[in-house]
Amino acid sequence: MTLRQTALHAAHTDLGAKMVPFGGWDMPVSYPLGTIEEHMTCRRSAVMFDVSHLGTVRVEGAGSFDSLQRVLTNDLTKVGPGRAQYTHLLDPDDASVIDDIIVWWVDDEVFDVMPNASNTERVVRYLGGRDTTATRSVIAVQGPAAREMASRVSPEAATVGRFRVERVSVCGAPCVVAGTGYTGEDGIEIAVPNDHARVVWDALMAAGVIPAGLGARDTLRLEAGLPLHGHELGAGITPLQANLNWVVGWRKPDFQGRAALLAEQERGVSRVLRGIATEGRRPSREGSVVRTAQGDGVVTSGNFSPVLGHGIAMAFLPPSVAEGESVEIDVRGSVLAGRVVALPFVRKPASGA
Repeated sequence: MTLRQTALHAAHTDLGAKMVPFGGWDMPVSYPLGTIEEHMTCRRSAVMFDVSHLGTVRVEGAGSFDSLQRVLTNDLTKVGPGRAQYTHLLDPDDASVIDDIIVWWVDDEVFDVMPNASNTERVVRYLGGRDTTATRSVIAVQGPAAREMASRVSPEAATVGRFRVERVSVCGAPCVVAGTGYTGEDGIEIAVPNDHARVVWDALMAAGVIPAGLGARDTLRLEAGLPLHGHELGAGITPLQANLNWVVGWRKPDFQGRAALLAEQERGVSRVLRGIATEGRRPSREGSVVRTAQGDGVVTSGNFSPVLGHGIAMAFLPPSVAEGESVEIDVRGSVLAGRVVALPFVRKPASGA
């Protein structure tokens, strides 16, 4: 299979990035600085990610609000134009999460729906709209210094508030900028026309922003307790099991999968997503069995936490397992001791306008 390349592919190879297949794209997993240093730079200063592999589906015109409100779980009446909202697209039969999505409400009747890379076609089937992924790049600038550094390139982009969306000019290009991200840090995401993507990327580098790859993006989101589709969300996994009840707009008269989700709520979930801190640097891995006094669970994501200095994992466990309980994780035949902890593992104060 031929891998797709983002408009920033040459920028990554010029910087010596290690490229890997991801969701049908050739993407940088790390740069010569290394994943741990990229991770810590995001926590201490600012990094940028090429996330152009994520989808963009433009839904616009009369009826666009109604079509999204009717299908997606969250309630768009809680926000409005110029805002972003996290939401789910559910399977109509069993309420499992087909995809988790950020909706950028750009203008009155203009929405940019941002699905995961491999789910874009399915999202178009359910929501309609146009797949505009191939026309733009998305650069995520993240970290406590993200806004200050971005202001050296575009003061207007740097002031876009948390979960706000604005049309602004960046390096002379018309862009859509949102105060969103996937690291647990403050920051912005810039959707820029492909022919200006390298100019914006290079300008951000000149401003002091360090490039980071998918490896750091994954360890950052894990420390922040953020779910990844295909791990904490996906076939057979509902928002209730993933502890994402707040993504469900129960006051809406209907949304796709509502009846199945309501039935699960009434009978109670059979498992729930929890955090586990493990001893030492050795991490657990996806698929590892978790032994608890109330029954077995399974690890969905596990890795070493650069900030905490020990292993962390998210896992589906029996709902009766309480925080503070000791567990044992079977890692390739050996036992790794752990303790159930609250998510996120690393909590950072929100900042930005």
